Amino acid sequence: MTDALAKAVAAADLAFTDPARARALAEAARAEADGQAEAAAVAEHALGLAGVSVGRLADAETRLRAALRIADGAGLLERAAQTRGVLGYVLTLTGRTAEALRELDRAMPELSGPPAARLRMQRAVVLTEISRFGAAAEGFADALDVLRAAGGDPLIEATIRTNRSIALARLGDWRGAEDDLRHAERGFTATGHLGRSAMVWQNRGLAATVRGDIPAALAAYDEAASRYEDAGTDPGLLPIERAEALLSVRLVAEAREAALAAVADYERRRNAVDLVQARLVLAKVALVAGDPATAVREAALARRSATRQRRPGWAALGGYLSLRARRDSGHRTAAMLRSGRRTVAALADAGWVVAALDARLIVASLALELGQPELAEEELTAIGRAGRGGPAEVRARAWHATALLRLVHGDRRGADAALRAGVRVIDRFRAGLGASELRAHASGHASELTGLGLRLAERPEAVFRWAERGHAAALRLRPARPPGDEALAADLAALRQVAVDLAEGTSDPRVLLRRQARLEKAVRDRARHATGVSASDIRLPSRPELAATLGPATLVEYLDLDGRLTAIIVSGHRIRRCALGPAAEAAERLDELRFALRRLAFGLGSVAGLASRTARRLDDLLLAPLSLGDGPLVIVPTGRLHELPWPVLPSCHGRPVSLAPSAALWHRAATGAPSTAGDHVVVAGPGLPHAAAEVAALARRYPGARRFTGRTARVETVLDALDGVALGHIAAHGRFRTDNPLFSSLQLADGPLTVYDLERLTRPPRHVVLSGCDSGRSAVHAGDELLGLASALLSLGTTSLVATVLPIPDDAGRALMLRHHRHLATGLPPATALAKAQAELLDSPVAASYVCYGAG
Repeated sequence: MTDALAKAVAAADLAFTDPARARALAEAARAEADGQAEAAAVAEHALGLAGVSVGRLADAETRLRAALRIADGAGLLERAAQTRGVLGYVLTLTGRTAEALRELDRAMPELSGPPAARLRMQRAVVLTEISRFGAAAEGFADALDVLRAAGGDPLIEATIRTNRSIALARLGDWRGAEDDLRHAERGFTATGHLGRSAMVWQNRGLAATVRGDIPAALAAYDEAASRYEDAGTDPGLLPIERAEALLSVRLVAEAREAALAAVADYERRRNAVDLVQARLVLAKVALVAGDPATAVREAALARRSATRQRRPGWAALGGYLSLRARRDSGHRTAAMLRSGRRTVAALADAGWVVAALDARLIVASLALELGQPELAEEELTAIGRAGRGGPAEVRARAWHATALLRLVHGDRRGADAALRAGVRVIDRFRAGLGASELRAHASGHASELTGLGLRLAERPEAVFRWAERGHAAALRLRPARPPGDEALAADLAALRQVAVDLAEGTSDPRVLLRRQARLEKAVRDRARHATGVSASDIRLPSRPELAATLGPATLVEYLDLDGRLTAIIVSGHRIRRCALGPAAEAAERLDELRFALRRLAFGLGSVAGLASRTARRLDDLLLAPLSLGDGPLVIVPTGRLHELPWPVLPSCHGRPVSLAPSAALWHRAATGAPSTAGDHVVVAGPGLPHAAAEVAALARRYPGARRFTGRTARVETVLDALDGVALGHIAAHGRFRTDNPLFSSLQLADGPLTVYDLERLTRPPRHVVLSGCDSGRSAVHAGDELLGLASALLSLGTTSLVATVLPIPDDAGRALMLRHHRHLATGLPPATALAKAQAELLDSPVAASYVCYGAG
């Protein structure tokens, strides 16, 4: 072997491990070939491989065709066949699958031994790309048999197994897929091709996503991304596969961002095959985001491209997403029904199990609406048979179908039982997620089930119980600590330092903001890797239990059903239902009220009349129709009502009002074992002139209280002090992060104390008072799942919490806080103490901004 040929062969081996070095070696080999056809052909082949590795497909095709011309011209049949194998893969990636299979079949007779095994693998990869997973698995098995007969090759075997794992995962053979990936990782390590292990981790992520283990999927994808970056190789479909995992737990904004970036990237690189999948993911994201127009456009583009590429499976998926988008747009026609049935058949042929079940559900619903109950029954029965196993999404759909089928037969009780079974499936799925963020978003999967349950419920108690199943179920689970908790703590400490540097202006802010973004991503990703350990206790208190705990108080639980508000009122042993007005009207009045209260608080204009009028109008919408008497109130809001400063409403003046994410959480807080701890912790953050004086006064009121001010008010010190105490009071600047509520924070001496920090508490304080701006605000997601400082503490087990739902001036809350604690010290419950303090400061423009959460 000449030096030029040796360099070219080495370049081909390195193409997917170190593409930059491979390219340099191949260029050197080509320059040194000097008429040696084999060396020149292999050098061009290696340059083509390097192009594939970094996603330069047009350049890769040019190089591979050059290699073919040289090899064919020189009669190098084996070299030409090997190049045709790679060209077949590139043709597949650019949408020419029929041509790809022709090239591969043309090469097949020319090869034997390991090269023949590699070619069979490449053909199986094409079959995988066009969703013929069964045929692909057989092709990979043939490749391994040929390789074994030739004496084996650990690198080729690792590559075959890596690729076969995708087909096995799509076929539901989880054990076989993981076995292949373990063998592949060992093979790549043993042969010194560590860079290729990125593909192993990417395929682990895909398999975990398909089987519904999202923490494992996200951890695998993050590891794959790191390995691709270290190796300098193209991540291929990694962004799209990760977007699918994010979408499965309803992280819509991130999934959309990833899908849009992938579409732009694949368009730029002329990667037609991956572009189809990117458009399909973008269509899925648009559907979840309530944007059917975008979904129709992207699904149609993907479907047309997949059809041109002769990829019927992906075309069927495009048809399914178009069907969903038309359904969401309100279309209900016989033609749509016929199209839907064809889509179901195509999805079933392609092996898209979840999509096929969902399409059947759409067809069944259409059939019911169009007066074809026999067809609906046929489709619903098929879903029930097919959906008893597999991922949670499949099983939940099956129970939904069973409920609809029972309704066809007039069995409302049986339908209710099926819906409850479907909700339990989602409960177990959500419990398997350790991160509070993932749990909150995943609750969206239960929305259709709980919505139908509410529509079927007739008696007030049944409506109440269905409302409870759909309210903040994720908060009943304590967040799980992620693996590598020490690393999470280190990232949080580094993030605090960046915040301090930004505030002090000691470094280039652009550099600091980039570092902040990287650290926030690291914290968020690490937290998402946590796995839950147990299902939530979703047992709702019985009516006698709830009545006994409420005593003289009245509980009002709101729900939004088809755009109209309903209230469920529990008082004594009586439970009743009251229909209210449009949710949109309440939201409009809420915006007016928050605007007026903010201007009043900061002295920006005379809007007291607007605030008073709007408060009365909201009271007329939400409370006056309920005939509540004058006892204490426990309110479970819904949607935008979580942002309402309830004490400003006339019906709430002077009476104890407690807010809770759900009645079950309120009952848990109200009946929890009393704390034996008697410690008090008072904290003053920086930049608030009144904070030190406020906590000094509180320290005098609570002899023995631990006080942290100035440099001593550091995050880790304060967290250690707060763990398990009876009462914690923090007077600090608050910041609510709308872009990521888990980075909402309280500013302490060494930086922000975030929700991620609070979730590291072993035992939360029993009572908490946060006197900073927006400290009680939470982001509201489907199922009234809440993410923010207040909701995090309630989830951890804090019994009651007093905080603000509006921005306030720095020193405006001090008078209220001191009065509140004076009443607390006499033994009054927190909600009663707050109500008395607010009644004493009726003229204060900020007093009503404070609300009491939890048991009160």
